[in-house]
Amino acid sequence: MIGTMVYNEKAYWGIPMTNNRLNENKWKEKFQELITVCQDEIRKTTAIGKKMISASKTNTNLHEAYEALGHMVANALKTNELQWDNPKVKELLKAINRYETELNVLETDVSQIKVATTDEKGHPQSVKTDKDQ
Repeated sequence: MIGTMVYNEKAYWGIPMTNNRLNENKWKEKFQELITVCQDEIRKTTAIGKKMISASKTNTNLHEAYEALGHMVANALKTNELQWDNPKVKELLKAINRYETELNVLETDVSQIKVATTDEKGHPQSVKTDKDQ
């Protein structure tokens, strides 16, 4: 029994061990092996996690750089500073203009909702937005 067994110095220095002690030592070796394997897996998982965090940060930086480049190119195309006769580019610029217009309409609608009046009971009055008209 692990908790109650008392080891004396002779047990470690040359006195043959009983089957219980042999089994206990095998169990301890297997347990130590399991602990070592777990520690190795934790180290690997930690290293992989660190690399994934770094990759995520790098991916975010790459996305931001592409986005900044895209904004610069779009602005240069709008001001004719850059000429690019490509149907896909023209299609993307039309989409950008459409999305910007939609966002402006939504922003206006939100602003109107924020300043909407209430009736005498404190209920909000219905607000007519550009899309409702």
